[in-house]
Amino acid sequence: MRELKRREVTANFLSLALTLGAAFFFLALLIFLLSGEPRRALQYLFIGPFSNPYYFGNWINASVPLILTGLGAAVAFQASLFNLGGEGQVYVGGLSVYLLSLVIAPGAGVFALPLLIGGAALAGAAVAGLSGFFKMRWRTDELISSFLISSALILIVDQLITGPFKDPHTNLMATPVLPRGLSLGRIFPPSSLNGSLFIALALAVLLFFYLYRTHQGYETRLCGVNREFARYGGIPVNRYFLLPLLYSGALHGLAGALAVTGTYGKVLKGFSAGMGWNGIAVALIARNHPLWVIPAALFFAFLESGAKIAMIHTDITLEVSTVAQAVVFFLITSRWIREYFLYGTGRQT
Repeated sequence: MRELKRREVTANFLSLALTLGAAFFFLALLIFLLSGEPRRALQYLFIGPFSNPYYFGNWINASVPLILTGLGAAVAFQASLFNLGGEGQVYVGGLSVYLLSLVIAPGAGVFALPLLIGGAALAGAAVAGLSGFFKMRWRTDELISSFLISSALILIVDQLITGPFKDPHTNLMATPVLPRGLSLGRIFPPSSLNGSLFIALALAVLLFFYLYRTHQGYETRLCGVNREFARYGGIPVNRYFLLPLLYSGALHGLAGALAVTGTYGKVLKGFSAGMGWNGIAVALIARNHPLWVIPAALFFAFLESGAKIAMIHTDITLEVSTVAQAVVFFLITSRWIREYFLYGTGRQT
């Protein structure tokens, strides 16, 4: 058993290293093919995020919502559930912050910001929990329902941002700025890095302890491995159609809330684009382990931040990082690579 565990850890590490190495290789190859100054482009791509405090802080800050959405995807995956509605849940969480600020900000004092963030997490949980309820009650496929509900909500939130809640004093498609005192403080000026980083790190640790050190976490993981065996063992499996999606939605809603209160200060139309989908990739890279979500999110944010910096200083476009992310997504979901390192044949025998 110990030998099998050691081989599994080694296989996971080698397959991950191969995947990330392939992503960087394809990224470098694209730059050599598409850029007129590939050496400068590669320099800014790989060294740019470390070149000054502004770029470095923004890179770390870009990883915060990916940590949260990665955790949200991971907790659902651990129960063998699929939450494809992360984009909409992040978006709803962001808008909830603004709507709640209209109601509770004037008299809540120091509790205003926690109430806003908590309310946004509840909003995200309610959206994802709807799919969990459908799954529990009618065995509706949560993959389909979460995606459809999210797609509808994105359109509704867009309409609210550009309609009744649009700031009339700006040309941006955005709500008015949040009232004073409802923003998380910057911790690494002049970058946008703020206190949301500590919240995300704390939640990663808490989710680890929940999944691997609590009875409910054990039942969640057992239902993910074999739901029928869990039912035979007396576990109320219906509960674990709902609870993991509630937690997943809450983490996605929290990602939206922290992006609004920490980075933007307002709800921008489309600010959540990519957060939910990239969170799924982050969870897959991390093998659904909460603590490994942190470096996986840093890696994904590094690709995007490096591409943005290279785009500013050279002739490459932001899409090169999207291609690299697609390569990661493709390879990390391939069972063949992991099984090759684990069994030596590319398939289980």
